[in-house]
Amino acid sequence: MGFAMATGAIADARAETYVIAIEQMRFNPPALTVNRGDQIVWVNKDLFAHTASATSKAFDSSSIAPNASWHYVARKAGSYPYLCTFHPAMRGTLVVR
Repeated sequence: MGFAMATGAIADARAETYVIAIEQMRFNPPALTVNRGDQIVWVNKDLFAHTASATSKAFDSSSIAPNASWHYVARKAGSYPYLCTFHPAMRGTLVVR
């Protein structure tokens, strides 16, 4: 059990945090590639609420208020297209290696 805990601590130490800005009705960057265990933070810089909702239902932020953020830890490899459910023309893609 101690070995598993030590391994987890090492994996967490290597995890990166990435920021996706929500501004001007866009996700910036619109496509992002991360590794499993990395954290992604969506920061809403617009004047109204948005969501970051995977079309596969893998993740869903619910409403992110203006000047608020939501984070997600990528656990499963794959390509995850996502959109804002309030503004479906706003789209992005998260790729997890």
